[in-house]
Amino acid sequence: MFKGSIVAIVTPFRDGKVDEEAYRQLIEFQIENGTSAIVPCGTTGESATLNMEEHARVIDIAVEAVNKRVPVIAGTGGNSTSEAIELSEHARKVGADATLQVTPYYNKPTQEGLYQHFRAIAREVPLPQVLYNVPGRTSVNMLPETVARLAELPEVVAIKEASGNIGQMAEIVRLAGDGITLLSGDDNLTLPVLSVGGTGVVSVVANIVPRESADLVRAWEEGKAEVARELFLKLLPLCQAMFYETNPIPVKTSLALMGKIQDEMRLPLCPMAQTNLEKLKKALSLHGLI
Repeated sequence: MFKGSIVAIVTPFRDGKVDEEAYRQLIEFQIENGTSAIVPCGTTGESATLNMEEHARVIDIAVEAVNKRVPVIAGTGGNSTSEAIELSEHARKVGADATLQVTPYYNKPTQEGLYQHFRAIAREVPLPQVLYNVPGRTSVNMLPETVARLAELPEVVAIKEASGNIGQMAEIVRLAGDGITLLSGDDNLTLPVLSVGGTGVVSVVANIVPRESADLVRAWEEGKAEVARELFLKLLPLCQAMFYETNPIPVKTSLALMGKIQDEMRLPLCPMAQTNLEKLKKALSLHGLI
């Protein structure tokens, strides 16, 4: 259902509040440069520090600004099933095309608990659902067998896989087949994920180089494997730079250096250490971004 370069878009702040104008401009920048879908309120969008009102407002702006030109996959997950349902219902009402549902964090559910969590959201909110497996953030890994089981639900259409385990991703494709779309959740693994049956990436680096990220996936789709490999390797140092510190610190710092947003994030995230900042500036400069 979803393919190409899908941006996990940042939430810009100014003086402690969501910078709505900068956010709209970022969305235009993405669409103009070939991004296939917009994901507001994901990890990169600092959803963990948005209150419920802000979370809803950021989704509202995304839906309005995109205006059906590309899909909006609203981040509405949480470690509380009832809260995820509430956020998802808001996304449905305002016109989001799908939701992104992270595996519940901190409470560490079992595989059965994961299944029941996503099934409850699907039952209550009839909107396409993209699962999001990121054990490095949540301390729980959703296994391929659970994904295949969830893929039997008509609302579950895709998974953003950020386990870093290519074997696990291949097993999802083997077990679920066409029942679910596999998306890379890690820019460093976009090409390997495409090679085992993925159709795209939910990207951090696309915030700063949307055209390059889109071109990479398109080249693979068109059967231009060598071109895709060259584009992937060219982007790789920049992808790695986005994780010099915890995401989204480097990508928001990059966008600020590019003059697109204020250099502002919310505690407990903080400005980059000077040594890492210098490394980031060098990577951006080598890529011609600053």
